This record gives sequence, structure tokens and C-alpha cells, in this order.
Amino acid sequence: MKTIPYHVVLFPDGNRRWAKEKGLPALKGHWEGYKNLLKFCRWCQKRGVKVITAFGFSTENWDRSKREVSYLMKLLERGISDKSHVKDLQKYKVKVKIIGQKKRLPESLQKAITRIEALTKNNNELQLNLAISYGGRWDIVQAVQQIVRKKIPSPKITEELITNHLSTAGLPDPDLIIRPGGERRLSNFVLWQGAYSELYFCEKYWPAFTEKDLDEAIREYAQRNRRFGQ
Repeated sequence: MKTIPYHVVLFPDGNRRWAKEKGLPALKGHWEGYKNLLKFCRWCQKRGVKVITAFGFSTENWDRSKREVSYLMKLLERGISDKSHVKDLQKYKVKVKIIGQKKRLPESLQKAITRIEALTKNNNELQLNLAISYGGRWDIVQAVQQIVRKKIPSPKITEELITNHLSTAGLPDPDLIIRPGGERRLSNFVLWQGAYSELYFCEKYWPAFTEKDLDEAIREYAQRNRRFGQ
């Protein structure tokens, strides 16, 4: 493949629907989706992708049942705390960063986030951004709030300034956004950053998404002519 996206955004969508069709509890779908995310990171890394931003839990997801929210919080904490997973992150030199409303998360998860970010901060082969309690509109609002607190005069407020105050500051905008699950929308994710990203939609639910599906997404991306609005 001649053209590999530097920064890939992933919507791991369809976990609950996948489980329902198989007669399984919704929580089982989330677990299978989490395991597939670990595989996805390795698939991307083998192909030369340098940054992955994955939607883990949106600001809207807080409206789900307490049982499901509690399970997802524990699943996220387990994912970034498990010794074997941490070992793999170090082995493959993966830097982990959590973006979103960290203060809204359970205290134990906040502590796990602090540990994993500190432990992997010097890794430089792949950066994995996990969006937890994240929303695209929230990200823009919090960027503007930072700018206001700094009392930066309005004539100096530029697109670049706002970009540098987003939760993804310092990273290039996404090249490719992949959304399995059959839905065809951005669902309040990376709204600013994804302005000129290429979109790839897949009908498969996320737990059924395979390495071949990733290759198809990258193959289609390589065939597109990116004009960035010009």
C-alpha cells in the first residue's frame, strides 16, 4: 500500500447490536469490542499508522443504564491496568493518552489513567488516544474556555490557536475516520479535527471487524484524492 494514513480515528460501534443478534448480554459485546481494539492497534502499527484515536465513552453515554456505565468504567480501568496489557504497551512502544472529561470519571479510573500515561509517556512507535467522556462540542467549548481564561484578545484568536487548545493539541488532524456498525455520521466526535478527514463506513459490527477490513479501508483511502477543500 503506497499511502498509509498517519492518524486514524476509530468508532468501535455496534458492540451491543452484535451481542443482541447472537443472543448474548450487551456487556459481552463490549468485552469483545475491547479485545478487538487491542488487535486493531497491532494491525495499524504493522502498517505504519502512528496515531490512533478511539472512541471509548462519549459524553452522551452517561445517559445509559447505571449497570452498563459501571461496567464500561471498570472495563476501561481494567484495560489500562492489566499487567499483560501494560507489558504489551511497553513491548510495542505504545504511548497512551486519555482525552475527555477526566474529572468526571471514577477516582480509581483517574488514578489508573495517571499511572498509564506516566508509564508510557516516552514510548514513540504508536500513540493511542482513548476518548473517555468525550464529545466534539465539549472539546471545542473547553478550548474556548481556556482561551478566555488566558484573556487572549479576539483579534488573536485563530483556527490554529483553537486547535492548540483542543484535547488533541500537538497531533496532526486525522487522515482517516473508520466507522463500523452501519451508521454514517460523526456522532459528536472530533468535529473540529475531522473537518477534512476521509470517512470510511463498514456495515460490520465492530466485534466482527477484521484485519482484512482494515486493509480495505486503507486501500480505499489510498485511492482518494485529498484536496482539503481546494
